Amino acid sequence: MSIEVRNITKSFGSFVALDRVSLTIPDGELVALLGPSGSGKTTLLRIIAGLEGFDLGKGVRTHLPEQHPVSQPQSAILFDGQDVALQAVGRRQVGFVFQHYALFRHMTVLDNIAFGLKVRPRHLRLPKEEIRDRVRQLLRLIQLEALENRYPAQLSGGQRQRVALARALAIQPKVLLLDEPFGALDAKVRQGLRRWLRRLHDEIHITSVFVTHDQEEALEVADRIVVMNAGRIEQVGTPNEVFHQPASEFVMDFLGNVNLFHGRVEAGKAVFGSLVVDAPAGLQIRGDSASLAVRPHDLEIWKEDQSRPGMRARVVRVQSAGPVVKVELLADADHMVFVELPHERFRQEPYTVGDEVFVAPRESRLFVDDYAT
Repeated sequence: MSIEVRNITKSFGSFVALDRVSLTIPDGELVALLGPSGSGKTTLLRIIAGLEGFDLGKGVRTHLPEQHPVSQPQSAILFDGQDVALQAVGRRQVGFVFQHYALFRHMTVLDNIAFGLKVRPRHLRLPKEEIRDRVRQLLRLIQLEALENRYPAQLSGGQRQRVALARALAIQPKVLLLDEPFGALDAKVRQGLRRWLRRLHDEIHITSVFVTHDQEEALEVADRIVVMNAGRIEQVGTPNEVFHQPASEFVMDFLGNVNLFHGRVEAGKAVFGSLVVDAPAGLQIRGDSASLAVRPHDLEIWKEDQSRPGMRARVVRVQSAGPVVKVELLADADHMVFVELPHERFRQEPYTVGDEVFVAPRESRLFVDDYAT
């Protein structure tokens, strides 16, 4: 089932949580809503689910759809082209997974997963044996067959979250929505579960949307990432696109580690202390101020001047434990610069605290007002 969000605004008093947001999610995609706290990602997820209403302009606002049957063409939530904004939660065929599991403590794993099937209206309810068969299929899917008679308190955090996911899938939803599904788990468990979720999605191919503020999680799991900031969408793209071709300084800064240099525009060039950046061929830099964003692994350092655009710096810390060597530098105007080097490169030319070096970007993104390259 495809999902389309059209021109959605949502306010809580004077706070605008979503500001004219529009988004299309194709059938079968696994999409991450990524952004800092307060960016609007959970609000958008809850509006898609029907747990939250949205504003209709001129002070008129929907709450739960069944309470305020009003519609406006320019604002809509569509599933497979059908506007569901007026449909109650139960009619949207959505499975929702909460961050803190929301399992029933007095029920076994089997009964938790079966709950949604058992509370259906009588004319839609499946026979008991069919419910039990479906639950056991899901237990095999989440690899917890041996734990069907345990209670939530007897499970690990990762096992509880898998049970919560199985419960959402039991009703055979057309859309799966997950709100920070791994946020309450420790790093090691999170890493294993997100790989498991990716494999599970590849198997069942249900249209899925998950909220996260963890950049690594979004980059590893999602087909596409929706980067949100201050109630608006900054960029929509594949993990490769948003990481390597960020549409704004915010996206570049939010996704992974980055060095940000702030400077000025002079004679069509961007000047950052002793580093001067020319515009790409055929383009001219206009404006007053400029920003240069460079990821640590895209910076090169040498002990000798290489006769190329760069800046002088001094080594203040070297950390060689881990997959790369991390070098901290103090550059122009006491600006801290972070560089990541392969161990092989570091062995060829090691650096120690106090070394005077030259540093230059190999790859970078230049932002001047609305211009980026």
